[in-house]
Amino acid sequence: MGKPSVQVISFKARLNLMLYISLRQYEYVCAIGRHGSLSAAAQNLNVSQPALSNALTRVEEHLSYPLFARRRGAAMALTPQGRSFIEEAEALLASAARLENTTETGAAKARLRLGCFVDLAPFLLARALRQLRAEMPDVAITYRVDSFQGLISGLIDGRIDLAVTYGLSMDASFTRQTLFMSTPNALLTPDHPLAAQRNVSLTELATYPLILSEEGLSAQHVLGLFRQIGVSPMVAHRAASLEIQRSLAAQGEGVAISYANPPADVSYDNMPLRSLPISDSFAAEPVVLARHGTGPTDAQTAAAERALIRLMK
Repeated sequence: MGKPSVQVISFKARLNLMLYISLRQYEYVCAIGRHGSLSAAAQNLNVSQPALSNALTRVEEHLSYPLFARRRGAAMALTPQGRSFIEEAEALLASAARLENTTETGAAKARLRLGCFVDLAPFLLARALRQLRAEMPDVAITYRVDSFQGLISGLIDGRIDLAVTYGLSMDASFTRQTLFMSTPNALLTPDHPLAAQRNVSLTELATYPLILSEEGLSAQHVLGLFRQIGVSPMVAHRAASLEIQRSLAAQGEGVAISYANPPADVSYDNMPLRSLPISDSFAAEPVVLARHGTGPTDAQTAAAERALIRLMK
């Protein structure tokens, strides 16, 4: 017999890869690629960093080549081989998800995947799901709550069809429709020197320590607002969640700035809290419904867009 063809070798290599790499390991490696670090991927998946590190090590050992270039103090950058691997892994995960959503008769149900920015989700996600399921009963509606970068990656690679988010960092390759304008709020203690005012300006806030979000684009955006008035405030904390921001502000650790504004005048730890709208008009930011691509979309996605615009506008 002659030597096996390149195609046969390629098939055997792919089959071998599928036998020795689990779907969970594929998911872990893809998450590292999306978020650029073990810590961010671990937080997104709610797993430990060692679990991700072990999965990545096993996959790279099996492949015999690195998927990421590791540089001290820098994000984990994909190698060319890593980029190709993750593209195929994402396609495999998408196929597995479709199989899981196949009905008992074998016919796949139409599916719509909605994304929502993490700080907006407690306010908007449940209403959006209810509206979509009421107007599109024959479509399986799933959702993903994520950071800015996670939503952008999901829209680009097709894991998310539509996203409700702020328009930060989206380029001309995305279609965005403004749902409403969101005004940022300053969160502070009731005895703060500014607490008696009806609203507050960025200039007034600049003299106090700030509590910003740990989410990179959120923090950059808020600091960019201060740069527009020519000041560089001191950042006291970068909080991992909105409620941690609120708690730190209620304990007098500084002034928190957030676009999300729960209708409660106490923090989770039952401390009183004042919320003042920021009066600078340029600070308002649109909440948008976004999808990847600028041309016409399919009928199902278009129907979902119309339903969400009616709900939120």
